[in-house]
Amino acid sequence: MRYLPHTQQDIQNMLQVIGASSLEELFATIPEDCRRQGDLDLPGPMSEWDLRRHMTELSSSTVHSDQAKVFLGAGNYEHYIPAALRHLVSRSEFYTAYTPYQPEVSQGTLQGIFEYQTLISRLMGMEVSNASVYDGASALSEALLLTLRINKKRSRVAVSQAIHPHYRKVLATYFEPLNIEIVELPYTSEGLTDTSGLDSMEDLAAVALQSPNFFGCIEPIGSVAGKAHDLGALMVTTFSEPLAYGILEGPGNHDVDVACGEGQSLGIPQSFGGPGLGIFCTRKKYVRNLPGRLIGQTHDREGRRGFVMTIATREQHIRREKATSNICSNQNLCAIMAAMYMACLGGSGMRELAQLNLDKAEYLKQELKAAGASFPFSAPTFNEFVVRYPGDATSLTDRLATKGIVPGLPLDDYYPELAGHHLVSVTETKKKEDLDQLVKEVTA
Repeated sequence: MRYLPHTQQDIQNMLQVIGASSLEELFATIPEDCRRQGDLDLPGPMSEWDLRRHMTELSSSTVHSDQAKVFLGAGNYEHYIPAALRHLVSRSEFYTAYTPYQPEVSQGTLQGIFEYQTLISRLMGMEVSNASVYDGASALSEALLLTLRINKKRSRVAVSQAIHPHYRKVLATYFEPLNIEIVELPYTSEGLTDTSGLDSMEDLAAVALQSPNFFGCIEPIGSVAGKAHDLGALMVTTFSEPLAYGILEGPGNHDVDVACGEGQSLGIPQSFGGPGLGIFCTRKKYVRNLPGRLIGQTHDREGRRGFVMTIATREQHIRREKATSNICSNQNLCAIMAAMYMACLGGSGMRELAQLNLDKAEYLKQELKAAGASFPFSAPTFNEFVVRYPGDATSLTDRLATKGIVPGLPLDDYYPELAGHHLVSVTETKKKEDLDQLVKEVTA
């Protein structure tokens, strides 16, 4: 599609219609210190081929992710996506479909979401899944809102500091106007949540942990769930790497009330950070408090299988005061991509892939340890861990960047007490040679 800018005559005609004499008058309501004064300093026009050459030169000045060795994770992970998935999801029936406002004529879309709900429920070991929400952060916030609807007379939630910092920021934004107190639980020297303070807490609606947590450590969900239930609180667990449940028991096997988190790892491209997929599972008895939508299976009058929007407790469908959330759209295409991904791998494939991620991460940990790196936490991890490389962290990061290596996420801004440490992620996309090269470079 060509870019055809407005001519000066076009602009004058539009200004005349709205009753403005100039563009300056049109934007007069915007304070002057918020407006740019003068024209942009732009280069002159180019021919199409010169412009294409110029853009190619600009793009070649940066390193493409396929050319670099990136060990970043922290909630957005690089995984191989089966070629079959890319082909199937590009079909127009899926790619152009939106929220099924007329569900009776959206049988294909509804079936795709139903299959997603079934597969996610199995992976998480939970009784029911909704049709997804925006992302992991909104899923956690919606989960804790659910616990407050159930424990109506309580006004505190306990949240682990080992939950993704961005999730906790979104949660704080959700809860700021609600007069709900968020009590943060510190983490121990093992990298796990310190729940010793729970015994003295009253008026607690829920306890929330992440497993694997932000540091990659696997939390003892079951024991914490027991402690939460003894206090009359609900247990919420979140996650940013659902692939871990290919080898870990699902949260539902640990008496969790709500399991929620980010599903980007399940066949969704990283796409510079979005979109994501908010996974939300709970117990069947809480289904009336579920945010978003729930797709169900039924039969028509002729006995043929069909799919219906069983529950849609949102503002667009029911009276606002009875709505369970203001989530206005499920991540429909992302949910179907996740369903396709899980169907392509199957149960054994998920286990094998999860084991491969674990093995590669453990190999890198052992090699780094032998090379002089130190690890602040001793708890078992999945495919992500915290490490302090030998030498100065900032100069190391800068030096490796010139070689196309990103050695992880510096934790200084998120956890000042862990300044100088990196959060490192290893997935199946990294070859042994990549891991060996990282070890060699950090000790050079």
